[in-house]
Amino acid sequence: MPPTAAASIVERSSSRANAPLTRAREAEAFDYVPGVVPEAPLERKEHGLAASGEGWFVLNARDACWRARDGRGWLCHFEENVDFPQLGFHLYVLEPGQPMSMYHWEADQEDFLVVSGEALLIAEGEERPLRQWDFAHFPPKAAHTIVGAGSGPCVIVAVGARVDSTGPDWGGYPVDETALRHGASVEHETTDPKEAYARFADSQPASYEEGWLP
Repeated sequence: MPPTAAASIVERSSSRANAPLTRAREAEAFDYVPGVVPEAPLERKEHGLAASGEGWFVLNARDACWRARDGRGWLCHFEENVDFPQLGFHLYVLEPGQPMSMYHWEADQEDFLVVSGEALLIAEGEERPLRQWDFAHFPPKAAHTIVGAGSGPCVIVAVGARVDSTGPDWGGYPVDETALRHGASVEHETTDPKEAYARFADSQPASYEEGWLP
């Protein structure tokens, strides 16, 4: 970085630090009280550990509760005891040919990161191969799904906002010919998850098995 650029950054940082607080910043600065958010204790369940309460916590994926999803791989269920109100965060393990979800769109942003293995992304009717460390971003209303590919399991981190996608206008399942070829689309458009996943059995509690994660 050129010296002038570095000096400029330092100067801007210094000016911010010394600038008078706006009313919003002042309120934010003085409303914070250290130590008011407790740590949520981890509770031993039949199939793993789960946070008990709404505080902060640290939980290893291998120790967490999992869900076996009929024909759709496995899900590390960090939200076993309580749903996160603002952000959905999941870890999926998919075998080749297994869809993560039925082809759908949501009213909020969703993002995916391939941690290991290979997968096939279907987005707006187009196919894109995914490999380790590929990141896929979907703004609201972008239709998509991901299907396991390659010769072994893939591990994918999935994150989704929970602002507009938690009510009756959450999104929908459109019919898509490309996704249909991979068994990942409804045959008739719907907004009802039960209808979209009618051919799959309900997911079941499961414990982590060695080999799922790298």
